Amino acid sequence: MISPAASSPADLAVFRPLRSGNVFEETVERLLGAIKLGLVAPGQRLPPERDLAARLDVSRMTLREALKALQRTGWVESARGRYGGTFVSASLPRLSRAAARRLALGAGGELDDLLVHRHVLEAGAAEQAATRRLPAPEAGALLARLEECAGGDLAGYRRLDSRLHLAIAEATGSPSLTAAVADVRMRVNVMLDAIPVLERNVGHSDDQHAEIVHAIVGDDPAAARQAMADHLDATAALLRGFLG
Repeated sequence: MISPAASSPADLAVFRPLRSGNVFEETVERLLGAIKLGLVAPGQRLPPERDLAARLDVSRMTLREALKALQRTGWVESARGRYGGTFVSASLPRLSRAAARRLALGAGGELDDLLVHRHVLEAGAAEQAATRRLPAPEAGALLARLEECAGGDLAGYRRLDSRLHLAIAEATGSPSLTAAVADVRMRVNVMLDAIPVLERNVGHSDDQHAEIVHAIVGDDPAAARQAMADHLDATAALLRGFLG
């Protein structure tokens, strides 16, 4: 369960004050982003309404309307009582592959732009994280995310993969960079949802994730950057193959 006292940089990057006047729509977007990025896992409780409203800088009425919309569409469910609150649904709704593909292809020429943007951000993030000589608790947390991702099943892999990539961004110590990576990952997930999860690719990704994280923990910026670049190139090849 996420609590305000334990908020990570990625949590703060997503649950941050809204930027536009479309407060209801953007509140829905932020809540869905937190769920899709794995910041709040299926079955886990969202932060209390008062804290969420304060973080997003919206009224509690607007927040409740957004939560009701997500409840009606199957993303969250509420429970009463001492241990009640709003919980992410244990079984999340999914677009059909055909619908996801139409959505991704509707982005037109956005794919190449997105992949370049992601490459610059995440390769740089891995390199920067490796320059920090992470304190033992931070290194341990990053290794735990790696183990969690490698131990996940195919159905939940994208969520765990997202969370690992955010943990790498968090390891840079830069909230601005973490927010940028969170934003680009939400855009990437629209594309990833349109292609199948391939078991062979997941195994390859796990190996590449291990190279990246061990280079970061081992204070090797050049190796971290190269390993991340190779990993992003593999994902880009699949996306271009299926959607290009």
